[in-house]
Amino acid sequence: MVTSVAAARPAPPRETGSAVTERDSRRAVRAAVIGNVLEWYDFAVYGYVATTISRTFFPSGDEVGALLATFATFGLGFVARPLGGIVIGRMGDVRGRKAALLLTIFAMAIGTVGVGLIPGFASIGLLAPLLLVACRLLQGFAAGGEWGGATAFIVEWAPSHRRGFYGSFQQASVAAGLVLGSGTAALLSTLLTADQMDAWGWRLLFLLGAALVPVGFYMRRNIDETPAFRAARDEPGLSSTPGWLLAAKAFGFTILWTVSYYVILYYMPTFTQKYAGLSRTAALWSNTLGLVVLVVAVPLMGLWSDRIGRKPLLIGCCAAFALLTYPLFSLMLSGASLAGVMVIQVVFGLMIAMFSGPGPAAIAEIFPTSSRSTWMSTGYSLATCIFGGFAPFVATWLIGATGSPISPTYYLIVAAIVSLIVIATLRETAHDELP
Repeated sequence: MVTSVAAARPAPPRETGSAVTERDSRRAVRAAVIGNVLEWYDFAVYGYVATTISRTFFPSGDEVGALLATFATFGLGFVARPLGGIVIGRMGDVRGRKAALLLTIFAMAIGTVGVGLIPGFASIGLLAPLLLVACRLLQGFAAGGEWGGATAFIVEWAPSHRRGFYGSFQQASVAAGLVLGSGTAALLSTLLTADQMDAWGWRLLFLLGAALVPVGFYMRRNIDETPAFRAARDEPGLSSTPGWLLAAKAFGFTILWTVSYYVILYYMPTFTQKYAGLSRTAALWSNTLGLVVLVVAVPLMGLWSDRIGRKPLLIGCCAAFALLTYPLFSLMLSGASLAGVMVIQVVFGLMIAMFSGPGPAAIAEIFPTSSRSTWMSTGYSLATCIFGGFAPFVATWLIGATGSPISPTYYLIVAAIVSLIVIATLRETAHDELP
């Protein structure tokens, strides 16, 4: 029988002083989550209209080459993430979590709306893909600082005994942003003809990025700095472990997390269209269902991790991906119906939720408050840049190189084994005070 949370939790840590109420925490986290949803909608929607973007911004004639160029540009958005993680992460540790989040919100809005306004290759030639790359780099810079900043902000506002639950909303909001992007793309694909979608419908997805601006103004006026940051600013804590070594742990921790996200949740609509026989609309709706399940399951997994610890769920996720990925992909490729593909994507959503629920709290608990934003953002962003951002490109390349659509599973299995080894070396932190 599971031990009660009340009996297991320690005394409230210094960051939850008497002046801070749970109502304050909920209001701050709610604002951060809404901003996070919109930011990840902005960053992710590119992947859901990749085939349309390839026809708009790259020369026609070589479908595979254009798609590879599109996914390479998608990956370039991640090249800027380590720089954003370092610069904005450092800003978060010096100027505060709130200031860093505001910068990411406005930078992401500019980059996203910019993509929607760029003329196509037929109108301005090579300038079109160059401008596309510039906007993706700006988005990547913002995303690099956003993940660590939002994670630190939410976890530091959380009550000590509910960090897993509160932190899970960071990742649930990422998945909700993907749902919003996938669902909006599916809706437009349903309402518009293929010609309308290719001509102008896809641009609406990016122009909606302007919705981030009022969220930024609201946060600037109404949300306070985190109690943990204020306490650390007055009495900075010291860690016996060098920051770069903690960042290396976060790097290894993140590998499966990011590979599973960008193969299962971003690349899957393209994969199921090309190799599982689904139409574009069916592929998007199937992907959206898996994302909805993920959004619902992540907070439940976060809450569970507050009771039983982070490591059992994290290790369970790694084991599931190592053992189940190949047979599940094989089922999709064997001629599964739309209902069958949907069930498989739901299973993958539940597997990812096992990591994404406890993940934000677990990775934040590795670092001391005084350097959390900098080193967490750096380790996470480097792993996402190297292993996640180019995952659709790697998956496409693997299929082309091997001639086998099952080959992306090898990437997922190796990632699962590496992260499993790293997580096994970490100590359980669910019931410790936030350092």
